[in-house]
Amino acid sequence: MADRYHAVIIGAGIIGACISYELAKRGWRTLNLDKLPAAGYGSTGNSCAIIRTHYSTLDGSALAYESFYSWEDWSGFLGTQDERGTAIFHKSGCMVLQTEANGYLKPICDMMTEIGCPWESWDAETIKQRLPFYDLRQFGPPKLPDDPAFGEQTGDATLNGIYFPCAGYISDPQLATHNVQVAAQACGATFRFNTEVAEIRRDSGRVTGVALSDGEWIPCPVVINVAGPHSAKINAMAGVEDGMRIKTRALRQEVAHVPAPDGFDFERHGLVTSDSDAGCYCRPELGNHILIGSEDPTCDEREWVDPDDFNREFTDQWKAQVYRIAQRIPSLGIPSQLRGVVDLYDVSDDWIPIYDRSDLDGFYMAIGTSGNQFKNAPVVGPMMATLIEACENGHDHDNDPVDFHLPRIDRSVSLGFYSRLREINPDSSFSVLG
Repeated sequence: MADRYHAVIIGAGIIGACISYELAKRGWRTLNLDKLPAAGYGSTGNSCAIIRTHYSTLDGSALAYESFYSWEDWSGFLGTQDERGTAIFHKSGCMVLQTEANGYLKPICDMMTEIGCPWESWDAETIKQRLPFYDLRQFGPPKLPDDPAFGEQTGDATLNGIYFPCAGYISDPQLATHNVQVAAQACGATFRFNTEVAEIRRDSGRVTGVALSDGEWIPCPVVINVAGPHSAKINAMAGVEDGMRIKTRALRQEVAHVPAPDGFDFERHGLVTSDSDAGCYCRPELGNHILIGSEDPTCDEREWVDPDDFNREFTDQWKAQVYRIAQRIPSLGIPSQLRGVVDLYDVSDDWIPIYDRSDLDGFYMAIGTSGNQFKNAPVVGPMMATLIEACENGHDHDNDPVDFHLPRIDRSVSLGFYSRLREINPDSSFSVLG
């Protein structure tokens, strides 16, 4: 019997949708399966959806800079109108404070220069012109609010920063994912929701399809795990974990949503900021609010969880993030009613994603992505499609890694960088910064 689908994609977040879109453009009959009610409904929908170009590695930065151009021309990338509207890329730019912890950003600026990505040095006076309410004293390293030294100045100098103009955010990541779903469907892709995969079937070392929780069997020669925080459970179903040096697991995260300081239109004039002195990042949010997330400093406990059973209520972590940013923004109003989101990252051992095949022929992975890969989805789609087509045509990717060309910045990356067989990358930030 001929296969109805060439590929089943487990997951319909932003990356799963982009993979489907690219494969469908290449003539593949794809089916995205998601246990949730809509595309981008899980960790994608709760993402801060920050678009930035700086990573701790050259390959990560190159991928992000290439992806920036797709977000800047989102309608052109989609090529299709969505009746729900088109997600808006707010090109605010990103300002990163220079600290001893990040090497005063010299390694990152060197990488930006190598890939041709613009950046600007901002002294404290320039930062204050853009963010007049900022207190640029040093308070780090980051501490919890109950630390007796919390809020005390720890250095004599004021902080400077680096501004990256090719940056911003998507205010509605779920709409952006639906945009990609519509574009993929226009190319022939199929999506099914409220549908849970219960089994990955295999025969003679090759995947043969998936069985659903309702007993339905879907034969197909290619299965792609893009299940976000559930990626490890899907890999366990496929029996591929023993063939991986790098693995993934789910990490609980909280993001706070607080009003901007009075008298300043942060929604219009604010920036995406990264502050390793406070151990937090921020971005503007609709309604003149600020989203505040942790950059995973050592004082913040990492809570690895079962993605099907975790605490969705706010904890003291919410207060820790907000109070640390209040050091930087003394006029920040701290509401008594806690607002924001609690969700999960899908994190690899070195916080760099796995974009790879597996030891099971026909089973592929785009995992370890939550937290810092939303921005790269438009390029991950064609990158994964190139990898899959090469492997399905007999290329030995494990021993001769596929190269992928980034046309906008005219640079190639080796997909061996994202291999499941790599050693832990010592250049990683080992945090949400990637």
